[in-house]
Amino acid sequence: MKIGIIKGNGIGPEISEAAMLVLNATGLDIQWVSIPVAAEAVALYEHPLPPEVIAQLRDVKVAIKAPLLVDKGLGRITCHNDDGTEVTYPSLNNAIRRALKLFVNPRPVRGFRSLSGKYADLDMVIMREVTEDVYIGWEHKIDDNAAQAIKLITRSASKRVARYAFDYARTHQRKKVTCLHKANVLNFTDGLFLECCREVARDYPDINFDDLMIDAACYQLVRKPEFFDVVVAPNQYGDIFSDLGAGLIGSLGLAPGSNIGEGIAVFEASHGAAPDIAGKGIANPVALILSGAELLDHIEQFGAAAAVRRAVDEVLLTRDTLTPDLGGSATTQQIAQAIADRVNLFMLKA
Repeated sequence: MKIGIIKGNGIGPEISEAAMLVLNATGLDIQWVSIPVAAEAVALYEHPLPPEVIAQLRDVKVAIKAPLLVDKGLGRITCHNDDGTEVTYPSLNNAIRRALKLFVNPRPVRGFRSLSGKYADLDMVIMREVTEDVYIGWEHKIDDNAAQAIKLITRSASKRVARYAFDYARTHQRKKVTCLHKANVLNFTDGLFLECCREVARDYPDINFDDLMIDAACYQLVRKPEFFDVVVAPNQYGDIFSDLGAGLIGSLGLAPGSNIGEGIAVFEASHGAAPDIAGKGIANPVALILSGAELLDHIEQFGAAAAVRRAVDEVLLTRDTLTPDLGGSATTQQIAQAIADRVNLFMLKA
């Protein structure tokens, strides 16, 4: 099976090697297809995300993407389409999602017995809409003292992500979907998102539905995490809320993610490229490894996916091989090898 690999930058190359090591340990016949993005693509095509790279991603259909650096205030990128048109995106990550028409970013947040304290039982999945909201990057300067950004919410995108959330809840025997918003202030935009979620909820009488304003939801997550099951949110709220959840369970290095579209999916950790620790061999690869487990589920290799998750659980539970962000002194390679060894053992016993 072909799986694309975008090695990214910052800590990306280190943790992508770790993820490939673990997935190879499943014994599946994986053909890794290296896909150049950012500096690699510039060297080959003189552009960080040319049409040739988008075509490669469409061809492999599933890929793992390590983090990509995004310069604060300088991340905008203009991409050229096959039909000669141009589109400017606010960041390279945003460009990949939107060029491939990936519309939902599921982010599971699950506690760990050995690391997460009172949040060990936290088990929610955040469905983040990723095609619109303020992250479309439609902004401009008014003058030297002011700037303005557009927040776009559409009925079609909102209903699509809501339906995905409810379908996921039904398929995975989840009991509730919660919509996050700020409709008391943003009456038209967040109000439309909430309205669409309510409309879709009527088609799923077997799934409970409620909604919370984003600030109240953050408070509730800290105080009563069991309140949440499946969460659906506009782009920006979903991004922030999932990082809060990752912090509660112990580290951004434990939070996997994916980007799903029609017939194509890109799997990534929820964290960034962490250039301050790049090359030191201490980056936590668990989030990207668990993103690999999400990929295996997506291609219906359920046994292999379960083996990866079980291996991660065991390594974290023993606490013998933890990276510095988790209170240990292990290297990226050491924790990846410990997980891979267990994956191999579980697959042999299967």
